Amino acid sequence: MNRVPLAERLRPVSLEDLVGQQHLTGSGSILRIAIEQKKLPSLILWGPPGVGKTTIANIISKSLDLPFFTLSAISSGVKDIREVITAAAETDGAILFIDEIHRFNKGQQDALLGAVEKGIVTLIGATTENPSFEVNSALLSRCQVYVLKTLSQEEMIQLLQQALTKDQLLSKKNIVLRESESLIRLSGGDARKLLNLLELVCDHLPDGGIITDERVMQVAQNKIALYDKSGEQHYDIISAFIKSMRGSDPNAAVYWLARMIEGGEDVKFIARRMLIFASEDIGNANPNAFLLAQNTFQAVSVIGYPESRIILSQCAIYLATSVKSNASYMAIDEALVKVRQTGDLPVPLHLRNAPTQMMKNMNYGKDYQYAHLYENNFIIQQFLPDAIAGTRFYSPQKNSREEEARRFLKERWKDIYGY
Repeated sequence: MNRVPLAERLRPVSLEDLVGQQHLTGSGSILRIAIEQKKLPSLILWGPPGVGKTTIANIISKSLDLPFFTLSAISSGVKDIREVITAAAETDGAILFIDEIHRFNKGQQDALLGAVEKGIVTLIGATTENPSFEVNSALLSRCQVYVLKTLSQEEMIQLLQQALTKDQLLSKKNIVLRESESLIRLSGGDARKLLNLLELVCDHLPDGGIITDERVMQVAQNKIALYDKSGEQHYDIISAFIKSMRGSDPNAAVYWLARMIEGGEDVKFIARRMLIFASEDIGNANPNAFLLAQNTFQAVSVIGYPESRIILSQCAIYLATSVKSNASYMAIDEALVKVRQTGDLPVPLHLRNAPTQMMKNMNYGKDYQYAHLYENNFIIQQFLPDAIAGTRFYSPQKNSREEEARRFLKERWKDIYGY
């Protein structure tokens, strides 16, 4: 028979049992007062994984004694939302908890608006992403945002001690917690991960066993190979993904993409990184790459898993097999260095705007030559400040598109920029 995980067995049922988030749930806090007065607004709980968002939603439901509906943004669509709203309309007030609400597209979020406005449901959304960017403004304006904090080391140790002494199964084993650093470090502030890791370690210890950092690492290395969206591996895998595309290896790119998809990574996070990559690593060597990446981002913003995997794969393969150039990236960075070195150099007079007669009398705009009046829509004139005239920031790289740009620039600027 499957055993209920430790984190679920120890899930708090009242605010008094909750470890952490005292700024929200402690005595005299805004959220606690709202719960005690039974005047709770729709709200968004924003914070990292495993800090109590779902737990707080459950406690609110029990405290207010209201029907509690729950949806997961990963697996629920507009039809599911409408079914819940219909059911909630038959009650005298209800709570709708939506986990990972940032994964809902605009259409799904819009489907909630009417029910929230009319008070059919009190919405509690949970998100690990900044709601200012991930929740549409119409819905966000109708919700109060509460920010949850990562649990402190002291709070994590408190959880460990509670688990070892109060859990019905672990308390019988009389396990001794001698060292906790590895447990805390591997869990990264995620209480759910901390408790499940503790249970895993205790399963490998005899009754009366001792938890040490060495023992925790032995168990972890043998048993844990997880993709953690908020931990170190999150950054390692996206780094491997980007470097595989930069290295023009579509096979490796698709593999690392699959690792992220299997781990439940946010589709918009992956698409956003490919959009940056298309400009930083491909740029004008193949401008279509940026357009495809932009369309990919827009597409996955309205289409979730599993279909988004195909769109992400298509884009990743295209980017990996595209000609590369970081010339635009290098150009802006070199220009920024020059700006910081030289400060606010004056704009040459012939380039200045002259909206008033006084400015015209001061020679603002004088001698400016309108390029379209000349052959090939071009005339040599100086556009940089005098102090850095002739400085080249953009250096076309050796690919067909940028070689064409090099020829274009050399034909017009001769030897001024050294093209």
